[in-house]
Formats: sequence, C-alpha cells, structure tokens
Amino acid sequence: MRELTYVARHSAEWREVADPVIESGDDAVVAPVAATPCDVDSAILAGHGPIAPPFAIGHECVARVVEVGDSVRGVAPGDLVVVPWTICCGQCEPCRGGLSAHCASVPHMAMFGAPIGGSWGGLFSDLVRVPWAEAMLVPLPTGPDPVAMASASDNWSLAWRLVAPHLRARQGARVLVVARGSIGLYVCDIARALGAGDVLYVDPDPAHRALAEQYGARTAEEIEPVRHGFDLAVEATGRVDQLALALRSLSPEGFCESAGNHFRPGELPLFDMYLTGVTMRIARDNVRVHIPDALELAASGRVDPGRVVSDVLDWERLPEALPQRHLKPVFVRDLPQADDA
Repeated sequence: MRELTYVARHSAEWREVADPVIESGDDAVVAPVAATPCDVDSAILAGHGPIAPPFAIGHECVARVVEVGDSVRGVAPGDLVVVPWTICCGQCEPCRGGLSAHCASVPHMAMFGAPIGGSWGGLFSDLVRVPWAEAMLVPLPTGPDPVAMASASDNWSLAWRLVAPHLRARQGARVLVVARGSIGLYVCDIARALGAGDVLYVDPDPAHRALAEQYGARTAEEIEPVRHGFDLAVEATGRVDQLALALRSLSPEGFCESAGNHFRPGELPLFDMYLTGVTMRIARDNVRVHIPDALELAASGRVDPGRVVSDVLDWERLPEALPQRHLKPVFVRDLPQADDA
C-alpha cells in the first residue's frame, strides 16, 4: 500500500510500504475516506516542525473499517469511524482518568502523523492499523457529513474542548479568539452555538475573518490588548506574542486556552497574569474523551463545521496539493452516497 510521506520542505510523496495486518484481537485496519491536515501540519510542511523528515504524515480523518480483531465488538467492517490522533489503550490509569494523550501503555506522545512515541504511520495512507480499536475508534453518527467531520480526530474536537466546558460554567462569557487556521473558526461556531455573549475573532487573513463573521463573530485584523475585556481567550497561532496579547486581554480570574504549537521561544506577561489572577492551559489535547460530545454537537444542526472546508480534493492529489496553502482541504475517496451513509 501507499503512505503519504513528508520528505522535505513543501514536499510530500507516496511511498510503498507493507500492508498493515491485524496483530492482536484488539486491532482494526481502517481505510481513510476523508482526511484533512491539522493546522500544525502547515507549519510542518513549511519546514518549521521539530522533527526532521522523512515520516508518514496526517492525523485527522474519517475512515471505513476494513477488518477487526476477534475482541473488537464496537465497530465492524464497513462502519465509518473517527480515528483519534493519539494512541491510547483505554484501560490504563491515565486513560481511565480521561488523559488519553498520556496513555501509559505506549511511549510518551505516541501519535499518528509523526514519529513521536514510536512509528504508528499517518492517516494520509491507503490503510492504517489502529491498536485498541474498541477504545480508540468512534463511530460517526448518522447525519454529519464525513467531509465536514474529517477534522473530528483533532481540530474540531479540540475546538469543542477549548470553549464548551467554559460556556457550560459561564453562560454569556465574552470570548476572544486569536487564530490563524481552522481551530479558531471552529471555536467561533461552537462559542456562538453554546451561548457566548460576545465573540471577537482576530486574524490578519480577510477570508478567515469573513468566515468568522458568518458564524456571528466580530472580527479584527489586529488589536491592542483589551484590558479586562474577555472572560475566555483562545489562542491558536503558535506565536508567543499573540499568546501574550490574549493573556493581557483577560478579565480578573479569566482563562486562556492555548492551542498553538509554539516551536519558537518568547516571553509571557507573567506579572500582568499575576495581578489579574488568570489561568492558562497550554497542553496536548486528550481528544478521545471529547470526540463523542463534539460529534453530538455537530449532529444537532446547531453548528456548521463544513463552512471551514476550503477545498474537497481527490485522494490522488495529496502529494501535489497538500503542501499548497489551503485553509482546510479535505482529500476524499470511496465516500458513501447519501442513501448509503
């Protein structure tokens, strides 16, 4: 089979590897049918990632189950499933505590799409072996479009986690979103659907701002810090200066969620944070526990993640098209017709 391999800056190619096989009764083999790059993949393809190529890339997809081991009962061949981007067993102490990104059954940071914590392959591959399939795979509910949900493996479900629990605790919260890609736009959609009182989206890209406005957000190309302006700030740029902007804009006891991968160092306004009493979380997401809730919201019709999809492209175009600049392209093959879904 083929797996898409990141080989050099702005360059990816198909490479032939052995077909994955069921190695234990807990395994499944899946075939991605709608796959999309994570926001951080753009930085990796531009040569800014921390790991030298070559390696199999891709960690967001909806897939069709091809084969399952004898112990797998929750999914069956033919099912459409979301494949979480981190590897987790579902049984160890961290997994039972909801910390699937810190599974004790695998090396730290084990994931699809980069050789961290072992080599698990990438989800831009013709076939993928998924260990602990009963714990990992999440059936796609009836209703949501697989193309719109291609990002449920990571960015869509992460966006749900960045804002939904805060709005449950504080209805009408004022939300600042400082972003550069799909995560921030998903946050705008979810925040408005779940009752945010005000959403300000900050991004220099006019096309992104236009999408945020469709979700009901106010927008700005850039802003100065807004003292005590927001109850929740979401930063998804990977730039420490933008994280500092978000932190300086929080109300007393406000919360900042950072979803950016900060490959470069920088300074944070620690004294300002102390005086305001803010909380900041910058963390690898325990996405598996959030996927069902994120899918439930998508199925409710209250949100429209499909608006963020910038292009729907044929699977065979992956090597040429993935390194190009797109907001959120989805690469598809063998998708079911509406009557079959």
